[in-house]
Parts: sequence; C-alpha cells; structure tokens
Amino acid sequence: DVLVNPLPNLDISGYDGVAVCFDEDGNLITTDQLPPVIETGLPNNNFTYVWELNGSVLPDETLPSLTATTPGNYTVTVTNDITGCSASSSANIVEGTPPVFTVAVLTPSFAQNHVIEVNVIDGSGDFEFQLDDGEWISLEPGQNSLIFNNVTPGTRIVRGRDQGGCGEIEVSVSLIDYPEYFTPNQDGFNDTWNINSLADIQNSGIYIFDRYGKLLKQISPSGEGWDGTFNGKPMPSQSYWFRVEFTEPTTGSKTTFRSHFVLKR
Repeated sequence: DVLVNPLPNLDISGYDGVAVCFDEDGNLITTDQLPPVIETGLPNNNFTYVWELNGSVLPDETLPSLTATTPGNYTVTVTNDITGCSASSSANIVEGTPPVFTVAVLTPSFAQNHVIEVNVIDGSGDFEFQLDDGEWISLEPGQNSLIFNNVTPGTRIVRGRDQGGCGEIEVSVSLIDYPEYFTPNQDGFNDTWNINSLADIQNSGIYIFDRYGKLLKQISPSGEGWDGTFNGKPMPSQSYWFRVEFTEPTTGSKTTFRSHFVLKR
C-alpha cells in the first residue's frame, strides 16, 4: 500500500514586487497597509514555518505570516507536522521611497506658453507625477525628467508619488504673468487688476497708464491692485498700458516688461 500525502498548499509569489517603504530620511514608513505583511494563508497548528531572507534563516519568525521591514528575497518553508511533507515558496520585496525632485521654470516671466520641468528625480520605486489636480503621469523606464507645457500662471503644485504607496511629495512653483482684463463692477470677481504672482519678488513695481501715456496709478503686487478709478472717478472701458519693474527669477537680473490689459464694465 502506498500512502500519498498532499504538500502544504503554499504560494506567496503574489507578493513579488510589493514594496517596503522608507521616507526621504531613510525611516520606515508605517501605515495601515505598510510595511507589507506576507501571509501564507495556512494555520498555525500542525505546521512548522521556517522563514529566510536572502538565504539566511530568520530564527524569530516562526508564524504563518511575516511583516517585511527589509527589502529582499523572502522564502518560507512549511512542514506539515503530521505527514512530514514540506513545501517552499518565495517573494521578492522591493524598496520604495517617495520621489525627491525639483521643479524648474524653463520660460521667462510673461511668456505666452509657460513651461516647467520636473527633474533631479531621486528615490527607489515606480514614480508618477501630477500638476495641480490633473492626471497622474507615470515615468517610463530610464526616464528622469518630465515636461509640462501650457501651464497656467500663478502658484502651481507638482506632486510626485511612488505607485507602490510609499508616500507623496509636493513642490510648489510660481509662474509670473498678468491678467488680460478685469471687470470692476463690484460683483466680487475680477474687481481689481494686479499681478499677484510678483508678490514674493522684492522691490517689484507696477505702473498703469492710459493710452496717452498718463500715469494713472502705481501699485504693489502685494497690495489690493487698481480698482479702475482715477482721482475717485471710474475710468472708461478700454485698454490700459502698464510697466513692470522686477527681478526676473530665471536669470536674477533687473527687468522691465510692458504690455496692456482691458478694463471691461
């Protein structure tokens, strides 16, 4: 008579590629889902468990599950204490971190098409990036930069994250441009005209003129802006010219910019 006993029903290969996460300082990230727990799905009674990491036995790990706090190749050998039958299975746990990156402005202030670049991307994992609340864009293998075109002026937020759930990093960037019109009708929207994106640049000045070159108002980027009046009287609906004196962030040089905007009533 030949008695055939089944091997333990064991397979942990589904954990292959799961990440154990560390922050930018190298500290282990702990959440409800992290670090990952490798489950054999077998009971504790009548089975013996031997866990190995990169070929070295982990003597303190004798349970049906293991919390992976270190990346590497995990192997578990399970023996049925009644039949003596054993089975082994392995999973490779990878290291993951949130991406560390910078955001560079590639175009000068008041550009028609503002372009920014996500670069100097560092970290371990499969990364993806998002501009403001837009779609997430994944990096291709070997890709270490990402370009965003036609970016709206103002303060923009670029977010980067590891697709394995190892955290998210935010970087803000300011793009300088001016409103092409304003409507001073006291409805709470576009009632004043200003270039608020210059507020963080010291010694910036804005001068507003009528079409004959008469100075109507000098304003500060950090102030309330122009309300469309001169000596307390409403100015008519038409185009007005302005001059901006500021330090260009991309070059660090003193710059003067001139253009016009429309007052609509």
